[in-house]
Amino acid sequence: MSSLETINWINEQFKNTNELVQKNLEYENKHILLFYIKSLINSEMLQKLIIKPFFEMSSEEQFNLYLQALPQFQEVQSKEQVHLEIMNGNILIVIQNEFYLLDFKLAKNDKVNSTSVETTIHGSQLALSDNLMTNINVIRSNYHQASLSVEYFVKGEVNQHKVAVIYDKEKVKNDVLDIIRKRLQKVDKQLITSTTQLGNLINDSRFSLFPQMIMTERPDRIVYNLAGGKVILLVDGNPQSIATPVVFFDFMTTMEDNYHTLFISLFLKILRYAGLFLSLLLPALYVGVTSFTPELFRTELALTVAGSRVGVPFSSFIEVLFMLFFMELLLEASIRLPKAVSATATTVGGLILGTAVTEASLASNIMVIIVSAVAISTFVIPVNEMAFSIRVVRLLLIIITSVFGLAGLVLGFFVLIMYLVNLDSFGETYLKIYTLSKNRKTTEEKT
Repeated sequence: MSSLETINWINEQFKNTNELVQKNLEYENKHILLFYIKSLINSEMLQKLIIKPFFEMSSEEQFNLYLQALPQFQEVQSKEQVHLEIMNGNILIVIQNEFYLLDFKLAKNDKVNSTSVETTIHGSQLALSDNLMTNINVIRSNYHQASLSVEYFVKGEVNQHKVAVIYDKEKVKNDVLDIIRKRLQKVDKQLITSTTQLGNLINDSRFSLFPQMIMTERPDRIVYNLAGGKVILLVDGNPQSIATPVVFFDFMTTMEDNYHTLFISLFLKILRYAGLFLSLLLPALYVGVTSFTPELFRTELALTVAGSRVGVPFSSFIEVLFMLFFMELLLEASIRLPKAVSATATTVGGLILGTAVTEASLASNIMVIIVSAVAISTFVIPVNEMAFSIRVVRLLLIIITSVFGLAGLVLGFFVLIMYLVNLDSFGETYLKIYTLSKNRKTTEEKT
């Protein structure tokens, strides 16, 4: 196809917008043609690296060689590439019937953020930014291995965001990488705005109760996962990443575990798992014991529980559902309200609700204590996705226990364990204690 036909094709593609700038530069037998969208490019770089050198150089050949020497230079492979790259902030240059692209994208979102979700006392407080290339720069600055590889995909028919797949060639499992590539190729969503949305689209187990990818905003956690043979996915315009494959125990660890001494880290992990079991089993255990087998309590405790329930018109099952429902409402309100009022509103709301409910004999004092303990235990789980899953499973266990008693609770817990055993994350067993990359296994075998 001739250059004239290509230029006409470009104008046809952008006929419905007035944003495309077509600039002709002519001077002393030199001629170039520029196409770009003004709001997307860095005008200062355009003036400094293209327009000024064009008028200073003596010939088109010299200017052509100069352009090819620029680090932002790339050759055009197809017409579709031209359309996509112009929309991404590239400048198309036509010189001597040749088409070149220069990346002069104006980045307003390339500032590195501070951690807001995975906060720690020790260690780095820096998080990812909204700019994909800035995030890759941060990762490469912390992972100094030549085997680190980045693959790019374009997803979303409307916004056409770049997706980066990052992995260490020497440590990643090729089977996992092939699965991710195939699933990315199948994604045909029109609009992709976040990394977690992309993770849901490439996850075959969409109805799974537990997450098969772990979300993180911390570069140090990304580096830790890369060293463990995991694959990292980043979406341009989103300050979060996802890592896969994962195991259940990945969701119960934080980067701060690496910054404490052994005994302190062990103590904190015990606290987390204790909170996990409390938030998961305590409400169902209360329903099972009070409704079916109160003789399991010591006499003094049984009398205390029975005395606190005097005047409560509902069964323990309805009582638990009632209190947990309002607890979930408070948690959701704390997320949706503005930060300036969320803490005060939810604290005051919780205190007023607890006092009013007990005074109106709609719930017992012990039930208020149990709900408070469950809420605090849920906050101990370090990854939000796992905390959401535990909240759903907790409700299922309460329903089973209300029908079958403690036997139903035990049976439901064993079914949960069996479900986790049969679950996998991109080919990796979900409930195994640790993961080793292929090369690390080979090294150990040789040793």
